[in-house]
Amino acid sequence: MKMRGTWLAVPVGQLLALGHRHKWRNMMDSRRFRLFVCLVGLSSASFWVFYSWPEFCMSCESSQVYTFPTETSRRVEGNFSQLPDIDCHKNPPFLVLLVASSSQEVDARMAIRHTWGKERTVAGKHLVTFFLLGSPVDPSQQAGIAAEGQRHRDIIQKNFTDTYYNLTLKTMMGIEWIHRFCSQSSFVMKTDMDVFVNVFYLTELLLRKNKTAGLFTGFLKLQEYPIRARESKWYVSSEEYPGTTYPPFCSGTGYVLSSDVASQIYNISGSVPFIKLEDVFIGLCLDKLKIRLEELHSEQTFFPERISFSVPRFKKIVTCHGIKPSELLSYWDHLVAGTQGGVV
Repeated sequence: MKMRGTWLAVPVGQLLALGHRHKWRNMMDSRRFRLFVCLVGLSSASFWVFYSWPEFCMSCESSQVYTFPTETSRRVEGNFSQLPDIDCHKNPPFLVLLVASSSQEVDARMAIRHTWGKERTVAGKHLVTFFLLGSPVDPSQQAGIAAEGQRHRDIIQKNFTDTYYNLTLKTMMGIEWIHRFCSQSSFVMKTDMDVFVNVFYLTELLLRKNKTAGLFTGFLKLQEYPIRARESKWYVSSEEYPGTTYPPFCSGTGYVLSSDVASQIYNISGSVPFIKLEDVFIGLCLDKLKIRLEELHSEQTFFPERISFSVPRFKKIVTCHGIKPSELLSYWDHLVAGTQGGVV
């Protein structure tokens, strides 16, 4: 019996131990499964946030936060929250310069106000410069923008989230302002905060062109392809734009159009598919209007990239991109001094 009991006891103990091991393994498997489900859920939620949440930051740079568009319409309805101090009926400008800006770029706006944006009369022609802003992501910054607008009277603003991928809305806000309040102007230029604009040479070339209607010019992009890489700042999905190439457009760093074209773009924009790249969207409008892009000069004058500064060279350009506020102040002083001194 003892031997039998012993013989029976060993297998029973082993069986109990084996049962415990199986139970523990089942518990561990269950925990692993639950952890797996949680991870899948978290990944799915992250994926949804990445592609759906309007304020998700894709790649933050010092001067701008890049987000997916919070709007998909072509225009921002409603009234302007800020308007500049000008009466285009009484004193129609020859050239209106519209600068896409954002709430935090105060220093850059001041640099423009002290350089090419301060020029009011060039070759006997009236020029004005205004800044295009949306509503800041941080609402506490709005009070400062309102105070700045009251002080300088040069801000155009509407209520839409001021993000990089809302540049189409921002540009169309400027086009709307021209159409509604300043269609008497001859020409409009859209440019960016980090662009050097030689308003002297631009005015000279526009007068030499001697064309006041049907004009659209800048740095021409005639065969551009949509970028399908998601990590790119200029990524466009096939759903947003199914075509293999874009219609001709001009680099958003700086382009010039006659005011009649601005009104035509505004009127037709509601029937053009939305795309977050503002220069491409304007190109889509021009394509539908059958308006052809033109060179302003036989030599390149619009530079969508940074070029080395020298007075002789900058006297014969219209735009140069990638300029810091401190550089803008220095370049402008040298250009003005060189021009007055007769440097060629």
